[in-house]
Amino acid sequence: MELNRVIEIMEREGEKRKAPVLTLKQRLTTPFRTLVSVLISSRTKDETTSEAADRLFRVADSPSQLMNLSKDEIEKLIYPVGFYRVKAGKLRELGEVLAENYNSDVPETFEELIKLPGIGRKSANVVLAHAFNKPAIGVDTHVHRISNRLGLVKTSKPRDTERKLNSIVADKLKARLNRAFVAFGQSVCKPVKPLCSQCPLAWECPKIHVKK
Repeated sequence: MELNRVIEIMEREGEKRKAPVLTLKQRLTTPFRTLVSVLISSRTKDETTSEAADRLFRVADSPSQLMNLSKDEIEKLIYPVGFYRVKAGKLRELGEVLAENYNSDVPETFEELIKLPGIGRKSANVVLAHAFNKPAIGVDTHVHRISNRLGLVKTSKPRDTERKLNSIVADKLKARLNRAFVAFGQSVCKPVKPLCSQCPLAWECPKIHVKK
């Protein structure tokens, strides 16, 4: 299975089916917007993330503006994203840390990103890939599921999937992989009842863990 071709097919299919992650992509015009949107997106549908991010960025489109909002104000702007109260506190703290420690810039290394409030491994890798086009793979549920279904990996934990993908995927493809797999997972290779009969990869996919 030639991965470059697989990613291209997934990208085309996601565009054709208007996968929500691609709508969110259009809003991520700066590293700051990417970082904030990634923090908001945890346990939240991309459609909801896009709407919440739009409301927030109309009021606070820089670290200093974000830190000057109250937690209550941020809560109202990002509701109804998952865990919006917790995220509001993290967002305000994030604005403060970026403004005071990073001259309002978003750090460009994994080690610095995971020090930021509300940013874990997956989020840091997504920011590196999407904001800075660096060879990083953010492994969420879509990437983990599809990588196993295709037989690219045989893993039970996202962390193991990340490690294995990093060892087999060429650096030039890593920045594209997350968004392509997520778009495909949202539109075709769904968690329940994947659309195998409509899948352009069906003829070569072993359909591992897919209930027949």
